[in-house]
Amino acid sequence: MTAFPRTPRGDRGAASTQLVLVVPALLLIALLVVQFALVWHARHIAQYAAQRALAAARTQDGTAADGRTQAQRSLAALGSRVLTTPSVTAERTTTQTTVHVQGTVIRVLPVPGLALHASGNASGPTERITTPTGGQP
Repeated sequence: MTAFPRTPRGDRGAASTQLVLVVPALLLIALLVVQFALVWHARHIAQYAAQRALAAARTQDGTAADGRTQAQRSLAALGSRVLTTPSVTAERTTTQTTVHVQGTVIRVLPVPGLALHASGNASGPTERITTPTGGQP
């Protein structure tokens, strides 16, 4: 009969212990990556909505209310689940139009007190008809 060399008993069960410690850490890292990818995506949604709102509000016959309406439409179409509780502010003067969109990003990790926010800003000159000399018609 062939005798097998005995292995030291000190390492028995070490793989299970390492697995129990490493797998939760890897899952936490994966969830953090997903969470910050959602933040990145929500920022793009907010920026897109702000740009669309600016395009609607800055036209010659546009109003700040038109911009807010357009931003709400864009948010409903793209980010109603990613960007929660959005708020839109639009300000239009005779020379400048500014839109600010912000909201809270949906949470993947149920960490108390973790509130990640995303926002987008767009600003541009208000369109108006002028004469070639730069004056009002």
